[in-house]
Amino acid sequence: MAQATGLSPAAVSYALRGLQVSEETMERVRAAAAELGYEADPIARALASGRTGMIGLLCGSLEDLWQQSLAVGISRGLREKDRYALILDAVGDPARERAFAQRLRDQRVDGLIVQPIDPAAAFWPELCESLPVVAIGDSIAGTAGEVVFDNRRGVTLALEHLRALGHRRIAVLTPTRASTPDRPADVHVTAEADRLGLDIVVATAPHGLAGATAAARELLAGQGPSAVFCFADSIAYGVYAAAQELGLAVPEDVSVMGYDDHPMSGLLTPGLTTVDWDIDGIVKAAVRLISAAADGGTRRRRVVQAPTLRERGSVARLR
Repeated sequence: MAQATGLSPAAVSYALRGLQVSEETMERVRAAAAELGYEADPIARALASGRTGMIGLLCGSLEDLWQQSLAVGISRGLREKDRYALILDAVGDPARERAFAQRLRDQRVDGLIVQPIDPAAAFWPELCESLPVVAIGDSIAGTAGEVVFDNRRGVTLALEHLRALGHRRIAVLTPTRASTPDRPADVHVTAEADRLGLDIVVATAPHGLAGATAAARELLAGQGPSAVFCFADSIAYGVYAAAQELGLAVPEDVSVMGYDDHPMSGLLTPGLTTVDWDIDGIVKAAVRLISAAADGGTRRRRVVQAPTLRERGSVARLR
């Protein structure tokens, strides 16, 4: 390679890694590499640079279709930065989340992107001292960056919309477990319900269709609520399924509302009214933040995602 370009071996090495050389030199070396069919040895590169090129992506639950879309987007975004995602699924279990986060650190990934199940867990600050971490959704102490949701505004949008259409008895389905009760969205929903004079009942439901359907079926049997607000569109799909099993029509008998605007939500009949968090913007921000942190950036950055109400046909005025 050095002979083909007329450069020193050190200059070629720097150019292949995008370091300390001009853009013209980098292009010259890359063109020669392509012509010669050269591919860098990833192990040798890792030993030389102290970096693996791998970014851990720890998902709360990949049964959640929105989190699947997020993982796909982040993986592709990292690839454009010449990095690769190592994706792990905590399956909604805080203990597994902790074990996987520590395992990724021990495997020397260059950074970690996480959508935390338990953002208040005591292990996060210590882990963030040894590894650049970017949190998505909820804030974690000590991270290199975060893309947080304005959950107060999102919950308010949802509950005010339901209240404006006459709903007062509302069920809330959340994936949050009793062991992690302090997630911001769950705290806000109780406070907003009190402010708006709503009678709410909060129940736990998994993201998977079978589990969400079972949880919704229990809520809707008998004298159920007039509306169900779900903290994930995947859970809302379970409400649709349970309503159908029980002979209930959406929205004539029960209104349903989601919280993340997965693409499938617009294909339902009726379409699911939900809250959009701009997943493309989240992906771009998370990739940008973790790339900067993995490259040694020390400035902590915080991006706040604002919600948008997506009105479709699943919420009706209460008769």
